[in-house]
Amino acid sequence: MTGGPEHARDKPDAVFHPEVQRDKKSTPTIAVAFGGGGARGLAHIHIVEALDELGVTPVRIAGASIGAIVGAGMAAGMRGEEIREHTFSTLGRKAAVAHRLWSLRPPSMRAAMGRGFRLGQFDLERILRVFLPAQIPGSFGALPIPLHVSATDYYGQREVCLDTGDLFPALAASAAIPALFMPVTVNGRIMIDGGVFNPVPYEHLMPHADIVIGVDVVGAPEGDGTHVPNRVDSLFGAGQLMMQAAIAMKLRLEPPHIFLRPSVNRFRVLDFLKARQVLSESAGIKDELKRALDAEFERRVRA
Repeated sequence: MTGGPEHARDKPDAVFHPEVQRDKKSTPTIAVAFGGGGARGLAHIHIVEALDELGVTPVRIAGASIGAIVGAGMAAGMRGEEIREHTFSTLGRKAAVAHRLWSLRPPSMRAAMGRGFRLGQFDLERILRVFLPAQIPGSFGALPIPLHVSATDYYGQREVCLDTGDLFPALAASAAIPALFMPVTVNGRIMIDGGVFNPVPYEHLMPHADIVIGVDVVGAPEGDGTHVPNRVDSLFGAGQLMMQAAIAMKLRLEPPHIFLRPSVNRFRVLDFLKARQVLSESAGIKDELKRALDAEFERRVRA
């Protein structure tokens, strides 16, 4: 897996979208797709910050799983610095996390004992309402920037792109990792993690912007090739490999103009308490994005 940006101009079979072609002297429009990957997706904050520093506001945003959550913050008008500060204030301290989780406890001991503990019983929508910033509104229609949220229709065996109606159920559905969180019902359908079908949903943006950025934080197993993974690592690692296979196929068919992979492989999907480490180790992606955008702008001026 490569770590740097890839460009559609290097791919001769890139799909041409005439509906977004404009005067070459005008400022190109930009859209960004944030991929799924659990705590590794905190690296998306760098992408938001880089665009802020360049004075770029995306015309559209797409996201899967954690990418949909970070994307919702950006679509709501939050700057990267605000998202970073909120992340540190909620996830950077164990006491703050414990306090918020305590607010989600069952209303009574009878309720807790009646349900018992079952893996995958956690209601992600309730968790998101406790942890996400107040700036994120309750509906797609209240977002200043259009947002496309990728979820998986479990029984329909397909991807669903959610972009209207209530926002929090859509975000919960998109991030409902199987075996960790309960599936979410949206529009009468049972939904699970959007990354199952589409880990980096950039293709939804291709008809709508001149330059589309895709950011992959799925990661992949790392090791010396001889160490036997434990059961949990092998389960999540197998999921990573399947999602990377899907991404590789998408890149062959229709790559985005810029494709980025932050350095997040060593982190696990639930390493949210390592927010500072994730951001520290993936900081280089900011300059990668800026260089890639500079190159893309220059290419368009010369064309």
